[in-house]
Amino acid sequence: MLTRLSTLPREARDTLFLLAVIGWVVLPQVGRLPLWCSALAAGVLVWRGWLAFTSRPLPGNWWLLGLLAVAIGATLLTHRTLLGRDAGVTLIVVLLALKTLELRARRDAFVIFFLGFFTMLTNFFFSQSLLTAAAMLVALLGLLTALVNAHMPVGKPPLAQAAKTASWMALLGAPIMAVLFVLFPRLAPLWGIPSDAMSGRSGLSASMQVGNIASLALDDSIAMRIRFEGPVPPQSDLYFRGPVLAAFDGREWRRQASRLDAGLAPRTRAPADLQVFGSAIRYEVTLEPTNRPWLFVLDAADQKPELPGYELTMTPDLQWRTDRPLTDIVRYRATSHVDYRQGPQRATAGLRDDVALPAGFNPRTLALAAEIRRNPRYANADTAALVGVVLARLRSGGYTYTLEPGVYGPNSADEFWFDRKQGFCEHIASAFVVLMRALGVPARVVTGYQGGERNSLDGFWVVRQSDAHAWAEVWLAGRGWVRVDPTAAVAPGRIGTLARLQAPRGFIASAIGGVSPDLALDLRAMWDAMNNGWNQWVLNYTQSKQLGLLKNLGFDSPSWEDLSYVLIGIIVLVSLCIAAWTLWERRQHDPWLRLLESARTKLRESGLDLAPTTPPRQMADAVQLRFGSAATALAQWLLQLEAQRYARNPHGSLATLQRAFKQLHWPR
Repeated sequence: MLTRLSTLPREARDTLFLLAVIGWVVLPQVGRLPLWCSALAAGVLVWRGWLAFTSRPLPGNWWLLGLLAVAIGATLLTHRTLLGRDAGVTLIVVLLALKTLELRARRDAFVIFFLGFFTMLTNFFFSQSLLTAAAMLVALLGLLTALVNAHMPVGKPPLAQAAKTASWMALLGAPIMAVLFVLFPRLAPLWGIPSDAMSGRSGLSASMQVGNIASLALDDSIAMRIRFEGPVPPQSDLYFRGPVLAAFDGREWRRQASRLDAGLAPRTRAPADLQVFGSAIRYEVTLEPTNRPWLFVLDAADQKPELPGYELTMTPDLQWRTDRPLTDIVRYRATSHVDYRQGPQRATAGLRDDVALPAGFNPRTLALAAEIRRNPRYANADTAALVGVVLARLRSGGYTYTLEPGVYGPNSADEFWFDRKQGFCEHIASAFVVLMRALGVPARVVTGYQGGERNSLDGFWVVRQSDAHAWAEVWLAGRGWVRVDPTAAVAPGRIGTLARLQAPRGFIASAIGGVSPDLALDLRAMWDAMNNGWNQWVLNYTQSKQLGLLKNLGFDSPSWEDLSYVLIGIIVLVSLCIAAWTLWERRQHDPWLRLLESARTKLRESGLDLAPTTPPRQMADAVQLRFGSAATALAQWLLQLEAQRYARNPHGSLATLQRAFKQLHWPR
């Protein structure tokens, strides 16, 4: 096979290389394209490669028209339109593949090159990760290599030579790209794309069915990164607050505000009444896209987080919400206190929603609550004592913490307390809140993230989707809403340490971890640090960072005009440097050859046109023959010029000959 490839004609070899590059460009899109599109593109590329390998003729126009009609019809059937991101990318991929069936002349190759560059950019419509950028850098070098190779029409130059030239081109263009990236004005974060690009993002939602957070624990992707400005709180205090769920219909927990969405009458909500104590904790969060309109902050943030470009409001349950979904990586600064008090100190009408339970669900849990209330020891017990009773039951009742508790039915609290006795954090929190409400205690479920791990390479705390957590809050008279994490009663290792239930790892990760657990952790930390650097300095390089850069350069109140001035100044400076380098390079050329060329130019103006390769002695003979004795001095000067170059002991220096050249009489 390799022997056959080495003996292929240049046209076939170049075609196979170009097809391989196109396949590499399209490969990251396979999981996002319709199945028919991926199959059609792969089939066309393989077909075209077989035609090149076997030196067979290309198909006729009727084949192309038929395949094009099928592609357009399938696109309309799949996307219901030919416009938009998804339909447009589908068509671009199909057209790129079909164009290879017309690859007859260099002009056709150029069309494929530019279609390939455009298709390469469409990968960033879906993902801007470091891995995608690295893959597209390889694709860029491949397309540049094919483009350079197409401009080498003679012979059969090796592809390595074209690849070397393409690499130098990319390297020379890198400084220009870097300057434009840093200074070119932008109105949004890099790779700003329509919001439909963010569909299907994983993460916490505004509702919780028992079992859906357990599915997040199977996702090891990063949810956010945190950089603390001072001492880091104990890991047991790292609760990052998300949606607070107080409405329960027996199957699903939802935000209380969803009553308005359902068209039900609104009820009075208890105000936040937040009071903070102790020292403030300042930190910066880099949040991955969630397509949700809320921020995650360390409990509890009394000050508005700093997120330019967004309007932020705090709900009565201490959740910070944005005016639109977060469809890009965002970075915000926040200030929190882990010692705080929230909610009303005395019972109010707004707390009635937080004791409501749907009728007809969890009868055994209701009976358990009634049994506890009938116990003389707890007949007049306060809320704190009732919480202690329920937590004691969790500690001593044989309950376990697991990712695979099985499928729960509609009476999820009954199943947890009496049947299965096992569950993930949301099973435990939901059952706990249902029992507390049955006891007449206002309670609600809070979702978010708990814990995280510090990356020793860059110092950032990494919070993953697997750190998603659900806990409870109960209302205590005189204290307001108080966090209670029932999962800590079942599995103390889940809170305050790095102990987590881990999803099954892939073959490679398992192999590395089996050989050297420390190596697996180091590789993971290194990859996380690289991704974090990419997010911090590339994807999150926003207009505020541009203006901040100008401020560091000495601008008091930087604006877009200042940014334009700096960019123009750099362009002028670079142009002057290039001009200076050009002059220097010209001076580095052989001054003897420049002087000889000047003499040849003067003779040409006098009517004596000599070949560029004519040496000085032959030039002197031609001058004597053409102009006679009138050109004796000129002929002597040419002979001296030759001697200065080739004589063992030349008389006079080149500078002397240059001065004599200016005094010579040139015959007409």
